[in-house]
Amino acid sequence: MSTKPILIFGYGNLSRGDDALGVLILEHIEARFSLETIDLLTDFQLQIEHALDLENRELVIFVDASVKSEIAFEFTQLQPVRDLSHTTHAMTPAAILDTYQTIKKETPPPCFLLAIGAESFELGEDLGEKAKQNLAKASKFVETLLTVPTFAFWQSQLTQ
Repeated sequence: MSTKPILIFGYGNLSRGDDALGVLILEHIEARFSLETIDLLTDFQLQIEHALDLENRELVIFVDASVKSEIAFEFTQLQPVRDLSHTTHAMTPAAILDTYQTIKKETPPPCFLLAIGAESFELGEDLGEKAKQNLAKASKFVETLLTVPTFAFWQSQLTQ
């Protein structure tokens, strides 16, 4: 089986309120798109092993909830960065790219981060109203990206 050119990796915990945003966007994509060229991957958090999921990809989006975002979502391009997260139980997307570059001895594919605005991450909470609104906006944005799956177009859509 060949690797699909696009990977969308949503991560988070469905049991922790707004932390579910990264996972929930995958459900939206799965319901609206043919997955012939798109792989959807989910996990609670990024681990060093996920670097291998970047292999043979043309475009990658990491999707996560973010308390840092004052807007509905931010879409940024990632660069490999060696940070200390590789020594913890949860890595940053930039550290995943750095790990890929280190083990494969090649530049990782173009990777982007879709950070969806979130407020509450308490265990047992439901998705908050603001997070639901942000998820709807981010989902429409991803639909736009997937209708033109090219590096140039995705780069033109950056929020920073």
